[in-house]
Amino acid sequence: MSELESIVSQMESGQLPLEQSLAAYKRGTELLQSCQKSLAAIEQQIQILNEAGKLQPHTDQDE
Repeated sequence: MSELESIVSQMESGQLPLEQSLAAYKRGTELLQSCQKSLAAIEQQIQILNEAGKLQPHTDQDE
């Protein structure tokens, strides 16, 4: 995540040459996909305690 934040900062500064900007964009895209996969896997593992005291999978409807 910190590498992705660093890439975004570098790109927003406008100081990277075009070739480095393209490489940074490609790497940022790869990192973003990795973070999204990790988040999806973690969300599947989250369980909540229902009113009956039983664990159940988290769903977006619980929000």
